[in-house]
Amino acid sequence: MADFNNRLIDYIVILVYLGLVLFISFLYKKKQQSVKEYFLGAVDVPWWAVTFSIIASETSTLTFISIPGLAYITNLNFLQVTFGYLIGRVIVAKYFLPAYFKGELTTAYSFLENRFGIKTRSIASIIFLFTRAAAEGVRLFAAAIPLKLLLGIDYTYAILIVALISFIYSWAGGVKGIIWVDVLQMGVYIVGAVVALIIIFENKTTPFSALFQADKLQVFNLNFGSSIGEFFAKPYTLLSGIIGGTFLSMSSHGADQLIVQKLLATRNLKTAQKALTASGILIIIQFAIFLMIGSGLFLFYGKLNLKSDEIFPKFIIENLPTGLSGFVVAGLLAAALSSLAASISSMSSSTIFDLLKKKVTNLKNQSAVILVLSIGWTSILVVSSFLFMNSSKALVELALGISSFTFGGLLGVFLLGLLNNKANEKTAIISLCVTTFSMIFIIINNLTSWTWFIFIGVSITLITGFIFTGFVAKFFPNKFNK
Repeated sequence: MADFNNRLIDYIVILVYLGLVLFISFLYKKKQQSVKEYFLGAVDVPWWAVTFSIIASETSTLTFISIPGLAYITNLNFLQVTFGYLIGRVIVAKYFLPAYFKGELTTAYSFLENRFGIKTRSIASIIFLFTRAAAEGVRLFAAAIPLKLLLGIDYTYAILIVALISFIYSWAGGVKGIIWVDVLQMGVYIVGAVVALIIIFENKTTPFSALFQADKLQVFNLNFGSSIGEFFAKPYTLLSGIIGGTFLSMSSHGADQLIVQKLLATRNLKTAQKALTASGILIIIQFAIFLMIGSGLFLFYGKLNLKSDEIFPKFIIENLPTGLSGFVVAGLLAAALSSLAASISSMSSSTIFDLLKKKVTNLKNQSAVILVLSIGWTSILVVSSFLFMNSSKALVELALGISSFTFGGLLGVFLLGLLNNKANEKTAIISLCVTTFSMIFIIINNLTSWTWFIFIGVSITLITGFIFTGFVAKFFPNKFNK
């Protein structure tokens, strides 16, 4: 009872914040007039709002708790990956977005239908749904960590609470509601992170020079190893970081419905390009803040016998003043809700437009379909999160590894459609299958780190596609050139 009284202000802050989020979501629900407007926002969202929404969606709780934990046990090498994030977005803005804005495109995969055919679109959408469900399961579990510590409940109940709120938030407002709440949420979690960073360094128990002695401030890693195997096994060298970040950003922001859905909600191509490029600049600053939190936690705690993902939540719950800790936990939930709700919405929209292909004009008549899909995908995320509860690996690396497993094939098919005019639907599908089985072999045998997954997947897809169009199709024209 005493602990409840001590945390009462924290609980009030969190409840008020969650109430504000749901209020804004339901406010936008009344303005949705069609399924297209529900999922695309009537293409009238300003670019800066989409910029903040993109950052909030890709941030999730993983960035908030796992990136500081990663910096705590290592250094600042992960920042190299974010430089690749910016490069990848510039490439997507220049070469991918113009293709999306030609004609009536409802999802990222409608481009594949226009270029290859309906089967390619459906297969790509299924891969997206599979990957997103697994990766977001990790993010849902990460969001439950601070809630579990704050409320003193089991992870199962914490996961269910976060999932329920995310479902209501996603279903209520559609993509427009999600974007505008994301603007609020990014402000909340960034302020919370900066405040926590200031308090950590003000109350550190070890001098700042300890970071230099422990090599905790190293950003660039030029140690590429002494062999090919060692070169590909290191995830955060300068080359692997930038290449991995570039291809991850190209796939997640150019071939993943989670982000493309928001870019298609802007007014035109130029505003979408501006929003995407700006998000690449801001994401570097954001990751630098969270990585420095990890460095500060090293000065504050020294070495702890805890999972890296539990260290920052421990500091928030035990060392921040009452009320402020509630605000920072609200920031954690903000990051979680942004990503989870956007995922539920994007998976539902992909199911409707890519798989069910509902031709509807009145949202009210189809609200039951949206409700059922939202419940279904939320339930799948809950089950997925239960599978990762006992993982000892850093959650951010686990989630990025899962996404990178299939992103290579998806991005490769997009590039195949843009670069090879002779490639047809059979070529695209065969390339996807070859890449998928190749990546399974590579991952099972632990042949490389996760930062190389997408680059290798893209390479296999393009090589396979060009072989079929350049050689096989020449000798078997009746089979491959129909």
